[in-house]
Order: sequence, then structure tokens, then C-alpha cells
Amino acid sequence: MAADPVPAAHDGTPTADDDPTDPVLQTVALGPQWPTVDPFLFCAHHLDRYPSSNGDLGPAASLDGRDLGQDFGGKDGWNLYHGRDVPGFPVHPHRGFETVTYVRTGIIDHADSLGATARFGRGDTQWLTAGGGIQHSEMFPLLDPDGPNPLELFQIWLNLPAADKMVDAHFTMFWDRQTPKLRVTADGPDGDGPAAEITVIAGRLAGADDPLPPPPASWASRPEADLAIWHVHLEPGATWTMPAATGPDTVRTLYVFDGDGIRIAGHGELLGHDTGSVVLADRDLDLSSEDGADVLLLQGRPIGEPVARYGPFVMNTEDQIRQAFTDYQATQFGGWPWDADDPNHGHDGRRFAVHADGRTEEAEPAPTA
Repeated sequence: MAADPVPAAHDGTPTADDDPTDPVLQTVALGPQWPTVDPFLFCAHHLDRYPSSNGDLGPAASLDGRDLGQDFGGKDGWNLYHGRDVPGFPVHPHRGFETVTYVRTGIIDHADSLGATARFGRGDTQWLTAGGGIQHSEMFPLLDPDGPNPLELFQIWLNLPAADKMVDAHFTMFWDRQTPKLRVTADGPDGDGPAAEITVIAGRLAGADDPLPPPPASWASRPEADLAIWHVHLEPGATWTMPAATGPDTVRTLYVFDGDGIRIAGHGELLGHDTGSVVLADRDLDLSSEDGADVLLLQGRPIGEPVARYGPFVMNTEDQIRQAFTDYQATQFGGWPWDADDPNHGHDGRRFAVHADGRTEEAEPAPTA
């Protein structure tokens, strides 16, 4: 998914105006693309309430009034994006960073210039290192002809350090069944009281299993990066103590994207729906929600290098951006081996991945005899 640059949030360094006792350094209102802090480039939250399918994986609804191929208006609560029949993002290039795509609801069909394909969603995450260059498509097939087809996903752009910007492209699948989850109540993990459930996409969390390792060239693969991506779900009345980060230079941002908001002990105001907050990372923080809330945490030690970006390319200098365009025009980053710019994987709801080397994965393990 391509995006234009968005302004960065607070860099996480306390200023003279910051209250040293207040754990919240800055808040910002959220739109479709969320401002982030190095090493993250931005985060897009897609929430589309698609209608029933027309039988060809597109919406059973009139497309009148939509700018087909550039449909971002949110008419009737959903977008076709760059798709014309099936919603999504047909073939486009990337270089110099990574995409982490976490899908809460719905399905994504992936295809790329390496020859790899995948159908994932319903709690799965795809982690794609664009490195020196890749083309891919991300389509959102509507599988249910009898009911609505809601889609909710987060696509996070994570920068690569200069030394790794030109590595070979690589993708990894984290299936929902493999993704660590931690359930916490006042009475322990099996208690009946209001619960906090934390989904651990990246980073270690005491009490949860270790997540699968990120791609080898990722900034997240370095222990000193102290990188974490967590989805925190607080039931009404739940409280959770979020442990301090381990690195002294770590920056931590919380995004409240659903529910009525959260309170952080030591901060006097409710952090309401659609609010991002840079918080102190060097201390435990008590989070609570009276009416329930969902929060995405992005955390990491900044890479601290210059960033030059234009559309789908993120490098360190403007000369490197120009070179990226030259290379793409000359090589198409390996070409496009598919018959269509917007390939999909049919009507079968089975989630799978086929890697460029032919290795296959299934989202659900095969039943035993």
C-alpha cells in the first residue's frame, strides 16, 4: 500500500514544558494515517464495512459516485482504494523499508514479483522486507455473498537502517495460531474478572510465549532495537500494568483506536478514541478502561539516520530516491509474473502462503488421522 508522508510525532525526548511526573509526553488526534516516531514511518488503519459479495469477490453495491482507481472517499463506510472490481491495492513497488500488516478481520490476497502468494487475515500478520526492491499487490476479496464482509487491518511501515536498505526482499507469515497472546485479570490469567488481552506481534512480553522471529534484516531482529508491536484489548473495567521497556533510548507510542478511551495512572485526562500518545518508556504504566478500549503499541529505539522518502520508496538521500526510480524503470524489480495487476486467490476461504522457493504454509494445521 502506497502512502504520502505524514508528519512525525514527538521524538520522545522530554522538553522543558513536560511534567516529569506525567507519563504522557504528547498526544495527537488520529486520522487514517497515524504519525509515528523513528524507527516507524507511519501506520495506516483501514476499517471498511464492506457489504455482501457480488459473487466475483467485489461488493454487491452500486459503484456510482466513486472515483474508480482512486476511491478513498469512504462512501457508505468503505473504499475500493485503487481496485476497480475487487477492493485493494493492485501491483505497486517498494524499496528501502518494511511493511507489517496485521489483520483483525477480513482477508488479504498477496502476490509479488518474487513469485510468492498468500491469503491471510483473521488475526494473521505478514511481515515484508522490501529491501532493494519488490513489487506486490494487496487485494481485499469479499468472500461472503450472504452477509457483510468487514475488513480491519493495520499496515505499519518500519524503516530499515542504511546498511540493510538494499538486502534481498523477504516475507514472513505470522499466523494467528502462532501469535502469542497474554490474558491478564486481577485474579490471574484464568480469573473471571475484567480481562486485558495482549496480542504480541513483535517484542517479548513477560508471561507470553516468544513471538516468531522477524525477517533477518529487520531492525526488529536486533536486540538493542527494543522493538515491540502489541495490540492491547481492555474489557470494561480492566486494568493492566504495561512493563517498562528495556532500552534507555526506547520511544513508546500508544494509539487508542476503538472503545471509549483509557486512563494512564499519573495522567489526569482520559485518552479518548482516535488518540495517539507518546509516553515515557522507562517505567511501568498502569492502563485502565471503564468502558473498554483497544490500543496499538509501537515501540522501538530510533535508527537515527536521515530519511528521504517519496511515495513507495524510503532511502537516506534524495540521490538514492532518484536511483530507486531509475532502477525500477529499468528492471521493474524483477518484473510481474502474474496475468493481472490485481490477482486474487478465488472463493476458497483457506488461508495459506506459497513462498518464492516453493515452500508452502497453511494457517491451520492439517487434521490428524
